Amino acid sequence: MTLDLITALVPLSGDSNPVWLLAAGPAGGAATYWAFYRYYRNTDKSHQFERDTLIKAQPVQGGEEKVGHISKTRDSDIDGDNSGNSRQRVQRVQ
Repeated sequence: MTLDLITALVPLSGDSNPVWLLAAGPAGGAATYWAFYRYYRNTDKSHQFERDTLIKAQPVQGGEEKVGHISKTRDSDIDGDNSGNSRQRVQRVQ
């Protein structure tokens, strides 16, 4: 639509009457808006998880016994934690 408007206005404008320059702003804005909308929304490439992904239901596996309970301790952290080393904790996705 904006391309049709520009191609219609360019022959009408001469050196003394630059109408195409006035049409270039809104046409460029509309084209930029459309490009960003298509890039971020990409509705033509959307994926519906519930429809497109097949998940086979399986029974829950596990037991009900209580394991590893520690009570009344002053050591509130977990041995070997890496909370102080953020480079080790956060890995880059390749």
